[in-house]
Amino acid sequence: MIIPKDAEIAIEKVRDYLLVPQRKSDKSKYLSFVGYTRDEFWELMRDLRELLPAEATLQGETEFGRKYSARAILTGPNGKCIAVRTIWEDNRIDGWKIITLIPERRTR
Repeated sequence: MIIPKDAEIAIEKVRDYLLVPQRKSDKSKYLSFVGYTRDEFWELMRDLRELLPAEATLQGETEFGRKYSARAILTGPNGKCIAVRTIWEDNRIDGWKIITLIPERRTR
């Protein structure tokens, strides 16, 4: 399945979740390694958008729709690269949207 270029990437998801330290499943430290910050959240939004369209693998289905996973390399504002897996939902009502980003262990 192809995640479309116009999939929703909510500001709140990026600014208030991915780039904020969490007690559990923190992604902000991993993203800060390559220069992403909450103050400049738009940089991560822009770079996630640049990953689309993307080939994705079906991960399962919920009451809201199907969930897909796509692997990619993000090049951060400081020029360093990290491997990520993004999770997307093809929501029955709202269409495609990002759910989360998961750090992968390989970097370059």
